[in-house]
Amino acid sequence: MVRAVTSPDHLTLRPLRRDELDILVEWAAEEGWNPGRDDAEVFWEADPQGFVAAEIERNGRAELAGGGSIVRYGRRYGFMGFFIVRRDLRGSGIGTRLWFHRRDLLRSRLDPDAAIEMDGVFAMQAWYARGGFAFQHRDLRFEGLASADGATAVEGDLVDLQRLPFEQVTAFDRQHFPADRPSFLSRWIARPGGHSLGWTRSGILVGMAVSRPCRRGHKVGPLLAFDGEIAASLLNELGRRLAGEPIQLDVPEANRAAVELAKRRGMREVFGCAKMTFGPPPQLPWARIFGVTTFELG
Repeated sequence: MVRAVTSPDHLTLRPLRRDELDILVEWAAEEGWNPGRDDAEVFWEADPQGFVAAEIERNGRAELAGGGSIVRYGRRYGFMGFFIVRRDLRGSGIGTRLWFHRRDLLRSRLDPDAAIEMDGVFAMQAWYARGGFAFQHRDLRFEGLASADGATAVEGDLVDLQRLPFEQVTAFDRQHFPADRPSFLSRWIARPGGHSLGWTRSGILVGMAVSRPCRRGHKVGPLLAFDGEIAASLLNELGRRLAGEPIQLDVPEANRAAVELAKRRGMREVFGCAKMTFGPPPQLPWARIFGVTTFELG
């Protein structure tokens, strides 16, 4: 069990409780992050030890002041995300101390030469760099209305991802993510109200796409494919199923074809983050990553 760390001015940094993650999700919704309807449940199951709370004592009462994720995927890779401080307490120094505590705590949970990644807002990029994180590329959020732009002629078969052997799905995901994450993935692809699609050729999985219902519309992620035609076909099928609803897709700018795909579908850039890494950057096939899974957990 991680020990709580208490400062002389009544700031306590400690493990986050499950019910407090619901509070952080509500704060995120108020900030316009548009979280998924059951993000708290799925995020928590990914790593119940992977969340930190900042607590202050005021007028004899303990109050939640902020929090964030420090999710570990094995011993070689971790992700810092979901970093938020209560609006009325910003500028007090709580965020700085919470962020560095989270970084150091996650490092202690990993091997010394492991990689830690995060998606940080552009305005904080220089600040995160002072904390040891190096810029890799931009991840850009595109938004539009879901629609189908006609039948696809690309070779292969559309399949329900949940009907495939789970080992096949996790192996494909592992080709595009720095670590195995079966516990997270099993819940991510089976969310109520969501869609999880695969594209196969001769029984081999060559593309996958997942959408999850959010406070407003749906977010698509991950969107992984061996080429742009497969990615377009998967996105087209999601568009058909979600027609008329707002959708968001977080695109790695390192994949220019992914950016162009979003633009061709009439989606516009509405937000972005800097992908930054502490330690050795994972080597991933960015040309096959058309949409990242989530800014919060990687």
